[in-house]
Amino acid sequence: MKILFAGTPGFAVPSLVALHDSRHQVSGVVSKKDSPRGRSRKPVWPEVKKAAAERGIPVFQPRDLATEEFLRVLEELGVDMITVVAYGKLFPAAVLEAPTLGCVNVHSSLLPRYRGAAPINWAVARGEKKTGVTTMLMDEGMDTGDILLQREAYIGDDETAEDLASMLSVLGAQLLVETVDLMEKGRITPRSQDDSLATRAPLLSKKDGEIDWKKDAREIRNLVRGMTPWPRARTTLAGKNLTIFRAEAAEGKGKPGQILALGKKSLDVAAGQGIVRIFSLQPEGGKKMEADEFLRGRSLREGQFLGTP
Repeated sequence: MKILFAGTPGFAVPSLVALHDSRHQVSGVVSKKDSPRGRSRKPVWPEVKKAAAERGIPVFQPRDLATEEFLRVLEELGVDMITVVAYGKLFPAAVLEAPTLGCVNVHSSLLPRYRGAAPINWAVARGEKKTGVTTMLMDEGMDTGDILLQREAYIGDDETAEDLASMLSVLGAQLLVETVDLMEKGRITPRSQDDSLATRAPLLSKKDGEIDWKKDAREIRNLVRGMTPWPRARTTLAGKNLTIFRAEAAEGKGKPGQILALGKKSLDVAAGQGIVRIFSLQPEGGKKMEADEFLRGRSLREGQFLGTP
């Protein structure tokens, strides 16, 4: 089949590569506009655009999908299907209806759970033990289309959202090719989602990484895992930001946010229930470091508070 692929970040690259290497033809790639980066604000290509260019696949970067110009592109390509992986924009009805076999999206959760832009982060941050990937027929809603196929995956106790994304990107690529093959043969029966079971995974903001020390230590530890690589879990020390990279939950008691122990390899801080043992962190204006390096040369003392006491 002739396929138009839509995607933007590195998460989508394995799916593009898998389709390109399959017996189907990727006739074109749609990606978001190049983004200004760094001090120079020089535009940087999205990862999907780079992968497409390396394989000689035409790339389209429309600002607006609901234009006659883009619909003409679809008509000229004559694609049987549009496949979408982390593209970053909703498709208008005119685009959804253009390909003969519809638009297939790879979503990194077991729908209807974790509908939204950040399903991997929120699954980890909320302490889930199981997640997965779903292929679905797209409609005009946010991840509300009929389910095609699903594959489960387990979340390791120490796994971060970044770790999980790497694994799910490969699993999603495999599931996408399987879905396309079966749809070509008419061997998939779409099934509607049960909206009563739906949960949300909204787009992340910096505020989502703020640590509330009144929460359970396990919740805080899961937040640290889930907010990796962005926006990172953060608190404050003496009025300055402190980013937490690696921590674990342990038994203990104290006032929320209170430093209970300054160990050789960790900084122990009381939570609403239990303690958070911090192993890796970064002070404002400094570099990422292990706890022992952080504690050397700092006049910290037990009884001080992180955040607002």
